[in-house]
Amino acid sequence: MRRAKVYYWDILSGILTETDDGEFLFQYDEEYVDKYPGRFLTFTMPVTGKPYKRDRLFPFFEGLIPEGWLLEIASKNWKINPNDRMGLLLACCKDCIGAVSVDPIPEEDEE
Repeated sequence: MRRAKVYYWDILSGILTETDDGEFLFQYDEEYVDKYPGRFLTFTMPVTGKPYKRDRLFPFFEGLIPEGWLLEIASKNWKINPNDRMGLLLACCKDCIGAVSVDPIPEEDEE
């Protein structure tokens, strides 16, 4: 299982998880839901207390991953298969352009 904290303007908005079964979950942080109910990451994922589930990485997060030559460089430098979308997201998107950042949660820090 791989997990990441997702920040919106440096505020923890939720946790993104890839399960061992290859399912993807995104759960908005409880405090974020209470304080920022109208500040959603994307129109397709409004703020809610219920988790979002998909069998593929959510399109919003896919859009954060580099493309083209930059994807090739990232894939080669970190030795990540270009099809490992969660791996690329975790490696490349801590300081991505825009309001959202993705910070990997090391396995030893699992809650």
